[in-house]
Amino acid sequence: MNPPHHFPTPEDAERAFYDALSAGDTDALMAIWAEDEDVVCVHPTGVQLMGSDPIRESWRSIFASARLRVTPEPVAHWQGMLLSIHHLVETLFVGDDPAPHGPLHVTHVYSRGAHGWRLVSRHASAAGEQAETAEPAASHTLH
Repeated sequence: MNPPHHFPTPEDAERAFYDALSAGDTDALMAIWAEDEDVVCVHPTGVQLMGSDPIRESWRSIFASARLRVTPEPVAHWQGMLLSIHHLVETLFVGDDPAPHGPLHVTHVYSRGAHGWRLVSRHASAAGEQAETAEPAASHTLH
């Protein structure tokens, strides 16, 4: 087993997430998730996965069926000492198809632990027709 990756900031973990997604690398993607059986991933189809093993198998299946390119756009960001919540809009490109899929509303929740920041929850939902955000990306501190 490889030693855990250290992510000094939630933004570092998020960059690593999208790098792994673009590379189709399940192992790199799972290195971002917290080593906790209570981690949750909800795909745009509404499928809710609980625990590392189901999440790993789901991403492995996704990567086996198509190459993904994702363009994330930050919408809002809240951060405290031990928890960080990022809301984004993703535009998804599948294979060589130049037509975008989405947009998707995505929320990532990161928790700070012994190995820095790790992803504990990802929830992705198809955006409605009014997917434009009314205000620029914001950053907030949780107290």
